[in-house]
Amino acid sequence: MAKNEVATERRVQRVRRALKKAANGRPRLSVFRSSKQIYAQIIDDANGITIAAASTLEKDVRGKLKTGADIAAATEIGKLVAERAKKAGVTKVVFDRGAYMFHGRVKALAEAAREGGLEF
Repeated sequence: MAKNEVATERRVQRVRRALKKAANGRPRLSVFRSSKQIYAQIIDDANGITIAAASTLEKDVRGKLKTGADIAAATEIGKLVAERAKKAGVTKVVFDRGAYMFHGRVKALAEAAREGGLEF
């Protein structure tokens, strides 16, 4: 079990290291998915603050969704985080997929964020 956690952490750090080279000071759209929920936040690494965040645990989102762990939920969260980022004045970000492959819920969230007005 510990071996798997080490491999996952190495993968996360490898992705993040590549993002920092490509970021040029842009905030990072970080995604975390669990077996039951999905979370997204836009982080300004230079100042160490979260600019905008959204998750399937929020009351207004929970009422609209059947479950927090499907593509529909990821799409809703992508649109919501893009809306909140635009309200905060952020339009260009880099996408941090973490240790997850870019397909399924992670891809749906990214595409919805692009449709919502974020550029990456």
